[in-house]
Amino acid sequence: MQVLNFYSTIFADQLKRGRKTATIRLGDKSHKYRKNQAVLVTIGYQYSPREKIFDAVIDQVEVTRLRDLSPRDIEHDNPEFRRHEDLVHFLEQIYGRTVTMDDTVTVVRFSQIIDKPAGMTEAIKGFGGAQN
Repeated sequence: MQVLNFYSTIFADQLKRGRKTATIRLGDKSHKYRKNQAVLVTIGYQYSPREKIFDAVIDQVEVTRLRDLSPRDIEHDNPEFRRHEDLVHFLEQIYGRTVTMDDTVTVVRFSQIIDKPAGMTEAIKGFGGAQN
């Protein structure tokens, strides 16, 4: 299974509460992540123990220029950010290099996989909802 790892522990709470539903990565990562792919979402540093947060499915992978991201795209990556300047500063800290508005980024949107959500099985089977 592919891993979608986050280094910063500040994301743990956002992920667990469903507030972080995307990640913005520098460069074209479309070869690495694909729509409908199952991934293991973890937090931790390379060569160190990592905490499993949850299993997820990738909903969408979009390659674009950083300048073309909407405030909503940025917010899905980090609920505390909405401005390009905030994201640029954050990416520079993570990648250790200068980031510009012309840089290519990949937006990976994902949804948590829940083992057995209440009511979902019945809804799929047609129980408890509208009658046919």
